[in-house]
Amino acid sequence: MRMSETEKELVAMVLSGRTEAFEPLVTPYRRPLLALAYRLTRNREDALEVAQEALLRAFRSLVRYDVSRSFKNWLFQIAANEARDRFRKRTREKAALENVAQTEPPHSTPEAGRERREIRSDILQCLAVLSPREREVFILRDLEELDIKETARALGCSSISVRVNLSSARRKLREAIRDNFPHLMEGR
Repeated sequence: MRMSETEKELVAMVLSGRTEAFEPLVTPYRRPLLALAYRLTRNREDALEVAQEALLRAFRSLVRYDVSRSFKNWLFQIAANEARDRFRKRTREKAALENVAQTEPPHSTPEAGRERREIRSDILQCLAVLSPREREVFILRDLEELDIKETARALGCSSISVRVNLSSARRKLREAIRDNFPHLMEGR
């Protein structure tokens, strides 16, 4: 399916600096894009993030768009790539976290090692309640100790977005620890 004349006009308007024309260009594809993202991720929150990132990437890459191609197919290809990238990243994160959970410090007793593995396992379960963005923000800000601006730069988002996601991540982690692992809250 080729691009309609209306779509060509809207693309030309966006490329000429009239960014408000992007909204009517993508509006007909929002629902199908979200449905595709959901089918690819099988998770509502991930699907919303994939669809949003696909629209953002489309906007940024519009100058490279080939108008002889279907706009819908191009947009869907971006979304599929984003979902694939997120799956690969999540797989790498999970492998890295599992690797950390298996690592034992030298000179540790079997009992201390077992206790550390249990605590790490509990923490990994708690991290699972976070969205990918919340997890990224939490890890960069609280574990890697980057400041808000550095975290925003690393993730390509605003400082406000970092603060919102960090607050949400901390709240969700507190609730998960309190609800699922009360023994970790003892003495607090």
